[in-house]
Amino acid sequence: MFKVGCHISIAGGYEAMGRDALYAGANTFQYFTRNPRGSKSKTPSPDDIEALRRLMDENGFFPALAHAPYTYNPCAKDPHIRQYTAEAMADELRLLEYLPGSLYNFHPGCHVGQGVEAGIVMIADMLNAIMTPAQSTTVLLETMAGKGTEIGGRFEELRAILDLLTPEIAPKVGVCLDTCHIHDGGYDIAGDTDAVLAEFDRVVGLDRLYAIHLNDSKNPLGAHKDRHEKIGEGSLTLDGIRRIINHPALRDKPFYLETPCNLDGYKKEIALLKSEREDA
Repeated sequence: MFKVGCHISIAGGYEAMGRDALYAGANTFQYFTRNPRGSKSKTPSPDDIEALRRLMDENGFFPALAHAPYTYNPCAKDPHIRQYTAEAMADELRLLEYLPGSLYNFHPGCHVGQGVEAGIVMIADMLNAIMTPAQSTTVLLETMAGKGTEIGGRFEELRAILDLLTPEIAPKVGVCLDTCHIHDGGYDIAGDTDAVLAEFDRVVGLDRLYAIHLNDSKNPLGAHKDRHEKIGEGSLTLDGIRRIINHPALRDKPFYLETPCNLDGYKKEIALLKSEREDA
């Protein structure tokens, strides 16, 4: 089954997110755990969570993907930012236990001149400190475009983080592959899908790939800029997107749209993607 969703606002509550996803023709969805620029997470009401669970069960939904705010930086130079990030992410992992089996995605962060190796150690140390063997949530490192001092622009950097995790939590950490990001990072995911996925499998392992952010890009290959575009309207092209969603290594993974669309725009994109799936 084609697992496809889009980004939904949490502003109206948990059940409302499920209803918005249904309207868009999705069978999963992504949402920010709190305002992407900051603010505090709100503890969900039991009734609202139960209503969402019921809606998801009745409609055959796949696990939702919670996205951490962009302001988090586990490898910041400022120790106060690192502490804030760790405390906020620990709080969000606690709240996600209200929705057992969730996915939780975050940007690995920017080392801000400290060096890639130092940043990798800080990210792994934070995960080792805030995650527990008992949690049901799987935490995902997102592939990045490699702009500035971003970590995660190369598959080897994600592998290095995974290698530093304790055996108790390592099975609960994976990767979310963003098609715009890796395209902008220099991986030709749309034009040479086989080769890019073979490299990902060699370096990270396809068994660690839990989700795909499906985005077109406004930029040429290797631009290192990270600017998302609507499906089929950017440099990945509709042919490239078609190859991605139908690739044998990816077709059973969940795809989450983060294109510059409103809900009606997502509805059109999901209908387009379904028409391009070989099993649609």
